[in-house]
Amino acid sequence: MALEIALPSLVFVRILQEFSPETFPDWWTKPLWWLLFMGLVAVFTYTFSFISKPETRNEFRISLFYQNAIFFPLAILSGMFGDSSSYLVYLYLFTPFYPAFFFNTYHIFFKQKIRSLNWKRIFNNVLIATLLGLVLVLVNFVIFVPGFVVQIFILLGAMALPLIMIIIGGNIYLDYQKKRRLYIGELIKFVIIKNIVFPLVLLAVIIVLQPAYHIALIFMPQAAIPPVSSIPIFTKRAGGNHGIVNQFVVASFIASLLTIPIMISLFSYFWFVSSDGQESQAIGNNPRSINIRQIRQVSGTTVDPPFSMILSADLLISLRTL
Repeated sequence: MALEIALPSLVFVRILQEFSPETFPDWWTKPLWWLLFMGLVAVFTYTFSFISKPETRNEFRISLFYQNAIFFPLAILSGMFGDSSSYLVYLYLFTPFYPAFFFNTYHIFFKQKIRSLNWKRIFNNVLIATLLGLVLVLVNFVIFVPGFVVQIFILLGAMALPLIMIIIGGNIYLDYQKKRRLYIGELIKFVIIKNIVFPLVLLAVIIVLQPAYHIALIFMPQAAIPPVSSIPIFTKRAGGNHGIVNQFVVASFIASLLTIPIMISLFSYFWFVSSDGQESQAIGNNPRSINIRQIRQVSGTTVDPPFSMILSADLLISLRTL
């Protein structure tokens, strides 16, 4: 439901409502940035995987390589900037080919016989929704889409984030309930590499490259998030040890509750929310922008505060409402 209907609907309607060639003149470069990111992740995966034991190295590698590229960043960016943020459009433009890439390459880690391409997996619903939305906007046909059709997709898309959070939480619970041998040493090494070393190395890379703010903003969560939640299923299908992969996923999920805010806070020391232009519009309709204005008043500045201060203000307000 989440991957087949709700998420494609959310992607489609957000592109129709938020995307325009004038606002996103470099939209076509986002998949190229994704290729660069995955290339860096491939190098990091191969380099750091040698600290794992040989008998579980393939499982270590596949869990490092495939991050939860859509669900977790969607939750993070929606929490920061609101559901109508233009940063979500950047995320959709950054990851349209990720599902197809994942479904057709995971078996490589277990040296299986190369399979024929699964065209259904390549042209998945998320990719179709992205391409259809882009075409409608680029040819200016979006004006002919009836309002009630857009409203239907809005309602369907509104289910995406709650369903995603339920899926993530349910996967963590089910994996935790399965009693298997615990690979304590491997889990510690995996969490250190996946949740700490990866994002720190990526942060150093983007500091050197100095990409545009929205690119850096997409890169950082992609580097800090846990593995894709379905990776144990595909590991089992490929003949690997899905038990240890389950443990990698759960351990990384739990650790990310602490490491993701820390990494975003580190990121905020080098990049700040822009106080004008598109970024300002992205937070303008978000109730959390009130927090930003309050911090501005206290600090006596017109520069938007770092994410760490925004997150702290959100936390305090949330605690007060309990």
